[in-house]
Amino acid sequence: MFQKLRLIAIGFLLISSCVSKKKWVEQNSKISNLEKREADCEKQAAFLTDSLTKVLAEFNEYSLLAEKDRIALLAQLDQKSADLSEKDEALRSRADRLRELQARIDNQSMLVKNLRKSVTDALVNFNSDELTVSMKDGQVQVSLSDDLLFESASSQIDPKGKKAIGKLAVVLKNDPSIRITIVGHTDSIPIKTPRYKDNWDLSVDRSASIVRVLTADYGIPGDRIQATGKSSYFPLESNKTKEGRAKNRRTEILLTPKLDELLKLLETDSSSATSDL
Repeated sequence: MFQKLRLIAIGFLLISSCVSKKKWVEQNSKISNLEKREADCEKQAAFLTDSLTKVLAEFNEYSLLAEKDRIALLAQLDQKSADLSEKDEALRSRADRLRELQARIDNQSMLVKNLRKSVTDALVNFNSDELTVSMKDGQVQVSLSDDLLFESASSQIDPKGKKAIGKLAVVLKNDPSIRITIVGHTDSIPIKTPRYKDNWDLSVDRSASIVRVLTADYGIPGDRIQATGKSSYFPLESNKTKEGRAKNRRTEILLTPKLDELLKLLETDSSSATSDL
């Protein structure tokens, strides 16, 4: 470009022939400076173009890496969202099981309370020295004193004791879901007779006597009943006093409403909890 300007200027000067040599030199110097500046600008432009090319290449590389990171983060986010959804569903399912379990427990508690009321109403004519009705460990416990049931060192049931067992049997017969456990207890004074070698024998035999009344006289199936004796090893009070020994000589009848459904739910919940670990 500047070369063309120089030629035009030279031509113009020759034609006009009015321009001095000094003027021509000045013009030529200006043109040379312009040519130098043009070359510098072209170098600067080439440098800037090369720098821009490098910057664009780096930008594209970073953009590609950023896109890969974005895709990876989105994948992680999707996985975490899926994991949270799965855990949320597991928590909801567990909450549902706990609500169902609580409902079953509440229902079981209500059954025990109703059973206690039925038993208490049936045995209302007996005083507290003869028997007591209470709730313990989800069971109704009927504790009958030996003064009501048996003569000393005997397993034969007295008429009044048999009457109490009969009134209790009516309640038990009306609800076949009730499980019955009979436990005989003695005091700590050793016994040894032709029939009983020790208090173990006596406590077991007294339980068995009550089982026979329930099954033979009132038709309660034997598969609903368990009988055991615990000798003197579970006293209510000290065996050192006469009053304490009298309280310890007793027979307990433990009544439990059917627990099959509740136990099945507990087992299911336990298995589910183990699998969640």
